[in-house]
Amino acid sequence: MFRSKRLLGYLLPLALAACYLAPSEASGQMRRVSDREFIVNAPPSLTLTSNTTVIKACSEGEGAQVKLNARAASPGGFPIRYKWSTPTGRIIGDGAEVVWDLTGVAPGYYKANVEIETGSGDGDCTAFSSTGVLVNACPVVPPVCPNVSVVCPTQVAVDQPLTFTSKVDSGNDTNALTYNWSVSVGTIIEGQGTPTIKVDTTGLAGQTVRATLSMGGLPLECTDSCAVSIPLPAPNCRKFDEFPDISRNDEKARLDNFAVELQNDPTSTGYVVVSPGRSAKAGESQRRTARIVDYMVNSRRLDAKRIVTLVGPAKDELTVELWACPQGVTPQTKR
Repeated sequence: MFRSKRLLGYLLPLALAACYLAPSEASGQMRRVSDREFIVNAPPSLTLTSNTTVIKACSEGEGAQVKLNARAASPGGFPIRYKWSTPTGRIIGDGAEVVWDLTGVAPGYYKANVEIETGSGDGDCTAFSSTGVLVNACPVVPPVCPNVSVVCPTQVAVDQPLTFTSKVDSGNDTNALTYNWSVSVGTIIEGQGTPTIKVDTTGLAGQTVRATLSMGGLPLECTDSCAVSIPLPAPNCRKFDEFPDISRNDEKARLDNFAVELQNDPTSTGYVVVSPGRSAKAGESQRRTARIVDYMVNSRRLDAKRIVTLVGPAKDELTVELWACPQGVTPQTKR
């Protein structure tokens, strides 16, 4: 043991410091100030800081690196030597400022350590400190579907096939993709397993056909669909009856049936088309038309506005045609 008039010792936050002297020559760490006063080499001071305490495991490059700064001072003016260590990652550098590389480490809490030494060599003082960093797990990024779209046909007609096409922008080899089509109604008659299909729509007037495409060979089941409505057929007139110049009673029987047809559909309009005979007397078709309308209105109680009369082309003999038509539609009689 040795004594001096003045002995300095330090205990710093986050750091431990100590001095030791070589047994053979304790006076090696003493400097003579005067004949009566000596000073012993004092422990160094050390503070360790980092530029961050939290990083993400998925960070690359500088994003997975922590900058460490050891601020040390030697009261005795001796040189300072740094010794870095860590059980995880690697330390880049050997001075007061280093980089702690944690690229690729698993999520968790890790520490880096620094130890400094200062002294003449006969007796050294040391200090120790450490700092930690939390490595967080990276959020899971869900796979994203590429651009898959189904294109509907632009021309749609009753009872005509529909053609649906697809556009796929996967960024990958399209030869590895598979096409699985389905339709809400109708039947796929061509193209299953290919980018384009044809659908039979016979009897589907007034309905909506939806084609759905599911793509295979992608990270997800990527789908798209497209729907198209098939129009109703255009309303047409229906010829209810046709007869020549028959007896009055037979004509009334035909007109009775026609009146029942019109009464069953209050929205329809009755057309009476009278074609005169080529050898008929003048005004014969007009007289027959007036007789028919009179019977339908006065005997069968039909609204006169629902009866429309037309003069048809001349034929070998007088002919009467009875038509039931939707509103706004006229019969297509032969001229």
